[in-house]
Amino acid sequence: MLSLVVLISGGGSNLRALLDASRDAEFPARVVAIGADRDADGLALGEEYGIPTFTVTYTAFADRVTWGDAMLEQIRAWDADLVILSGFMRIFPPRVVAALSPAMINTHPAYLPEFPGAHGVRDALAAGVDLTGASVIVVDNSVDGGPVIVQERVAVHPGDTETTLHERIKPVERRLLIQTVLDIANAHISLEELSRS
Repeated sequence: MLSLVVLISGGGSNLRALLDASRDAEFPARVVAIGADRDADGLALGEEYGIPTFTVTYTAFADRVTWGDAMLEQIRAWDADLVILSGFMRIFPPRVVAALSPAMINTHPAYLPEFPGAHGVRDALAAGVDLTGASVIVVDNSVDGGPVIVQERVAVHPGDTETTLHERIKPVERRLLIQTVLDIANAHISLEELSRS
């Protein structure tokens, strides 16, 4: 059974999908803790699903390095097999990435390497493309530039807004995340091999 720590910054819609999937006794992974960098709405899912939560508030620290060290200490306390960044909007310092790599993955609402960064959906619309997508990647020290595990295209419709497009990307992102967790748990994906390629 794969143990997961999921980190969020917002409402946790991907997290909820993962928690729902893990209610199936056959699903080979369990969320052991939910962490956040702020008072995120998604932390309420911890109470709803009976899962411990922790918050390491970014603004409570002098700099990113000391915040990262505190977050790493919290993550390590759970001895998880995999850390999932799910709508987590902070960039970890290199030593945190080094400590957790390659067992840390991230979801992103674009077809990477297209439109990395915090505004992938908005950037796709601004570029006027017909297709964007969703990706799951291994986290490295770049901004959304780590090895791609899986990705899928999503069409941009005429008249799309950032909200309407993002709402169509989210279900794809959730499905890819759940499939990735399954594939890692069942040894169909090796994060070590991916990170070396």
